[in-house]
Amino acid sequence: MDKKTILAFALSFVVLVGWSFFFSPEPKQPPSEKSPTAENVHPLTPKDGRNPTNIAADPSPGAAPPTEQPVIQREEKKIEIDTPFYRAVFSNVGPTIKSFQLKKYRQTTDPDSPFVELVTLEQGMGDYLTIQFDDSAAGNVRNTVFTVDKDSLNLNEESEPGTIIFRGTSQNGLAITQTYRFFPDRYGIDLAVTAANPTTNSVNGVFRTTLRAIPPKDKGSYYAYVGFALFSDNKLEEVEVEDPGEEEATRGTIGWVSYEDNYFISAVVPEIPAKGSFTGKRLTSGVLEGIFLPAPISLQPSTQATNQYQLYLGPRDLGILKKFGKNLDRAIDFGWTDIIAKPLLYILHFFYQYIHNYGVSIILLTILVKALFWPLTHKSYKSMKEMQKLQPRMAKLREKYKGDKQKLNQEMMGLYKTYKVNPMGGCLPMVVQIPVFFALFRVLGACIELRHAPFVFWINDLSAPGRLFHFSFEIPFMTPPYGIPVLTLLMGGSMFFQQKMTPAPGDPTQAKIMMFLPVIFTFMFINFPSGLVLYWLVNNLLSIGQQYRIYKQPA
Repeated sequence: MDKKTILAFALSFVVLVGWSFFFSPEPKQPPSEKSPTAENVHPLTPKDGRNPTNIAADPSPGAAPPTEQPVIQREEKKIEIDTPFYRAVFSNVGPTIKSFQLKKYRQTTDPDSPFVELVTLEQGMGDYLTIQFDDSAAGNVRNTVFTVDKDSLNLNEESEPGTIIFRGTSQNGLAITQTYRFFPDRYGIDLAVTAANPTTNSVNGVFRTTLRAIPPKDKGSYYAYVGFALFSDNKLEEVEVEDPGEEEATRGTIGWVSYEDNYFISAVVPEIPAKGSFTGKRLTSGVLEGIFLPAPISLQPSTQATNQYQLYLGPRDLGILKKFGKNLDRAIDFGWTDIIAKPLLYILHFFYQYIHNYGVSIILLTILVKALFWPLTHKSYKSMKEMQKLQPRMAKLREKYKGDKQKLNQEMMGLYKTYKVNPMGGCLPMVVQIPVFFALFRVLGACIELRHAPFVFWINDLSAPGRLFHFSFEIPFMTPPYGIPVLTLLMGGSMFFQQKMTPAPGDPTQAKIMMFLPVIFTFMFINFPSGLVLYWLVNNLLSIGQQYRIYKQPA
């Protein structure tokens, strides 16, 4: 890659970081409250003629009813669910999720390491995910103890979907039923929450969704958004709360709410998008808490209300989220590069289908991008070659008019015109490529497919920095693990070699900057994921080859 390209990319880094820091979007102002609706409220009229005061709400359509009434539990009970995709533990208090382990993802590259655990809350930090009908004045119903119809549920690849039904009574006497439906072939879980009023009094309440999580300690190393996000009014909205005690609220027609990090996402998706509010908070304990409240309802005597949801707790995999539907794939957002980044990601998947090695797929993707821009870079290098021929004449003009800058500029422009050289000809074609570079930067930095994906030799995780050998002592500017960053050093060497091939800039200040850029970029990339460094190295090598071919051509 030529010097002007490197300088343009370096400046673009500064502009991009500055823009995100100084021009982050203002919090969305909530519109005026609308009157609540009760479209999901139905009369409690059982077909079998039973007294409404003796029954709970029916589960969702298609859910198998229990064969007998469960024994009432007066203390917490753990229910284990095991499928080919995850291993979960539910509690009958809430009910809530106590553990959710993804069986296709390990915590480290060690094949015997534990599965990825989505529930990272410690004791006393609250519940990870709860969906309840809240009829309490204090807005706190998490301590309700439910009965449950099963102690465990095991599904294999040939199993039919299975259900677990929780039943409980609210403090105002409502019969609450939560029916979970689990599938053996997907991450998605169906949930129906029904509140039935068998009393003689009307009861006001709201279907409350609460998400809690602990953000990663080193959030700066993540290349994707980390925090709460929702799909509201047909667009993605991120709710960032950085400081303890900070709170941000938004309203709209909400299609889903989620907590996501670099690689995984936990989402609650109402069956029908609902008008309501979402409030994100950072508690003083550091826990992030998100609360989704649709419009409140009033349950009259002998009526019931049901809200249906789909839960997704799994990887931020574009293909899987696309298949899930409900616009959940919009959770993967590459910002202003999205229109370029997602096609590049699909191409990366295409190569992997045949190669089965993401390192080789990155190389092929880099070659493809380089081929697409070959005419532009060819024009740029030819322009630089012409500029190189004029360097002696330009040096004489600088010496002759060093005290008269205006006259020097006039003579320079006359020189360019005489020899039909465009001084910007070497830069503009490269500027066009900057959006593609940043798109690749975002894709390769936040692509779950590269997580723990091996390449060759010591590079066993393309989503992490590559280190040859591991040292017990710390190395300045390097994050653990400490070792020899061979791939990064090769990349820095390729930049240095390319710099030697490129004509020195006429401006002494620019020449000094260019001299140090290979060193600066080597330190910048020392903690970058191997996949990113591999892309940059291969791109440099291809640029060196193209540059060598042009410079060796006769004039």
